[in-house]
Amino acid sequence: MFSRVLRNFLKVVDMGSITAAADALNVSQPALTKSIRKLENDLGTKLFTRISKGVQLNKAGEILEHHARVMENEYRHAITRIGELSGAEHGRLRIGATPNWLVRILPPVVAEFQKTYPDIRMILVGGVIDTLVPAIVSGDLDLICISLDFPDRSELTKIPLFKMDHIIVSDASHPLASQGNVSAIDLAPQRWLALKDDFVGTHRISAFFATFGLKPPKISLETTSINSLLETLRGGNYVAHIPDQMLELAQQKGLVKIDFNRTLWQSNAGLAIRSFTKPSRALTGFMECVKSATAKYSER
Repeated sequence: MFSRVLRNFLKVVDMGSITAAADALNVSQPALTKSIRKLENDLGTKLFTRISKGVQLNKAGEILEHHARVMENEYRHAITRIGELSGAEHGRLRIGATPNWLVRILPPVVAEFQKTYPDIRMILVGGVIDTLVPAIVSGDLDLICISLDFPDRSELTKIPLFKMDHIIVSDASHPLASQGNVSAIDLAPQRWLALKDDFVGTHRISAFFATFGLKPPKISLETTSINSLLETLRGGNYVAHIPDQMLELAQQKGLVKIDFNRTLWQSNAGLAIRSFTKPSRALTGFMECVKSATAKYSER
């Protein structure tokens, strides 16, 4: 079993207090303190620093936390695979997805998958490249559905499925909405909306305008939700970039594609999994559902 000592350690990390962690674990505070001290003695170093409200990790503790969470996730993955040996199809899948996937692609995929795997609990986590890649590397996610526009890593295997063009949209009342052959010079001074923490997307936009000798456009608002971004565009004097697969949703909200005379950028979209962990039967089944559902995009 995954070490009880490490479980106790992670609970203290999560709660930030030995007293609160002891209550959550239903053990006495002295017993939990003894467990943490044993772990520190085994490692030959302190793991926590006392603060006014409890405890916080020191550098050694941060290192142990990272590896302990990976170990915990791998243990759960092992339980799922062992269960498959007896034909059991239980457990959970933790899927990370960027807005394009989360809103437009995955809903019917999940419904189709759970017809075959009704006892698999699905957990969908939204994010962007800069939040989802670290999450899968650490083992917090089993799979990410994402733009593969990030550097290759030995820990991850990329599975390209289709090309994704980034287009620019605005409300139909925006001055550029009715202007044909919009240029980079026209777009540069506009007020832009963007997804929070989407540093890759923001960098791509800045790099695009730099090729024309223009300064990066002003980001007027960041939001964590693609629906919030699209709703804010309505009736506002803003522009934003979205994957072309989301154009239909944008049009349903009264938005239009700006007649830009170039492509902002194109990237591969697909899946990424950890390289050194064999996918479970359920994860393999889910990947097949995704590939089937996205085949229409690769045929365009």
